[in-house]
Amino acid sequence: MTWAVVFFGAAVLVAFTPGANNLLGLHHGMTQGAWKGLVGLLGRLAAFTVLIAAVAAGLGQLLAASELALTVIKWAGVAYLVWIGGRLLWSTFRGERTTAVSGPQGAEPVPALRIARKEFVVAITNPKAILIFTAFVPQFIDAAHGSFPAQIAILGAVYLLAEFVAGATYIGAGTLVKSLRLSRRATRNVDRGTGVVLIGMAGALAASSS
Repeated sequence: MTWAVVFFGAAVLVAFTPGANNLLGLHHGMTQGAWKGLVGLLGRLAAFTVLIAAVAAGLGQLLAASELALTVIKWAGVAYLVWIGGRLLWSTFRGERTTAVSGPQGAEPVPALRIARKEFVVAITNPKAILIFTAFVPQFIDAAHGSFPAQIAILGAVYLLAEFVAGATYIGAGTLVKSLRLSRRATRNVDRGTGVVLIGMAGALAASSS
C-alpha cells in the first residue's frame, strides 16, 4: 500500500504540471462550465487508458524506442495544437465583427463530445504523455509486487486518479472564473489568450527533441 501511496504523490506532481490538456480543462471550465469540462477530462483519461494498455501489453517500450513513431506522433500533436489554437484565435476575430449585432453574451456552447474528442487527441498525440507511461511509471515497478503487466495496470489506475484530481482542479478553477459572468469581450480575450498559448506550446513541442 505504501508503494502505491508514494507513487500517487509523485503522479499528482506530474499531473498538475501545466500543459496543453490542463490548459484546455481550465479553458473549458471558464467557457463551457464544469459538466462539459469533466466530459472533456474523460476524453483525456480515455487516451491515457489506451497508453496504459499498450504499455501493459509490451507495446510501450517498442513505441518509445521507435524514433520514427515518436516523430510522427510529435508532429501530429504539433499540427493539432496549431489547428485548435488557430481556430480559437480565428473565432475571436470573427466574433469581433458580430458583437455589435449580437450584443454582449457568453461563449458559444460546444458539444460535450467535441470537447472530449479534443482532449483525447491532444493527449494521445503528446510524446511526453507516452514517456510518462514508458519511463516515469516503470521506475516504480518492483518485482516484489507481482508481474509487470499487473503492476502497470495498478500504477496506471493510480495515475488516472491523480490525473483526474489535477484535471478537475483546473476545471474547477475555470468554473469559478465563469461564475463571475464574464462579458463577451472578456470571454473573447480568454479564447484569444488560450489560442496563443496553445500555438506557443505547439512551437515548444516542435522544437523539443522528444
